[in-house]
Amino acid sequence: MPAAEPPPVPGDTLSPPIDLSRAGNGSFDTGRSKLHIGLWLLVEWLFVTNSLQISSKLRIMALRAFGATIGEGVIMRQRIRVKFPWRLTIGDRCWIGEGVWIHNQGELTIGADTVISQESFLTTGSHDLRATMDLVITPVHIGSGVWVTSRCMVLSGVEIGDNAVILPGSVVDRSVEAQSIYGGVPARFVKRREMDT
Repeated sequence: MPAAEPPPVPGDTLSPPIDLSRAGNGSFDTGRSKLHIGLWLLVEWLFVTNSLQISSKLRIMALRAFGATIGEGVIMRQRIRVKFPWRLTIGDRCWIGEGVWIHNQGELTIGADTVISQESFLTTGSHDLRATMDLVITPVHIGSGVWVTSRCMVLSGVEIGDNAVILPGSVVDRSVEAQSIYGGVPARFVKRREMDT
């Protein structure tokens, strides 16, 4: 059964659609030349995204060679995608699961001892929904000791506090309190995370 349409607002008129042929990149700048980006796409395909390449160390070397700041003891599994490594910072001892997509057109920071589980999607980009559909970039910060469980989405502008947990399949569209558990679509507070000290 199809979803019910929202009731019309009295006196409201339907706006014309935004002409997507006029949408642009706003103030977005890649920060690198087209040649550099093209070379990164080749290296990413060979050494980072490639499911046959099983070495986490080689994957990290490739990312660092293109400007990523990655701490010690980090494990990165196969099929990871990173849009712009020069805008990625990952702290010590993190685990990045298989199939994670880091779509970081802007700065994306992950603290130490954080887990980003399989098939999760992190993005710093969105669009101007009101007028132009221009690209809008807002940084994402994920704290230390966080667990973003499998198949979650973390959207632009989000800050996730230290020791927070995001339950499987959640969509995080706003900032998350430290040492809390959030879940759902959209993700909302579930309870405090109890931790032994």
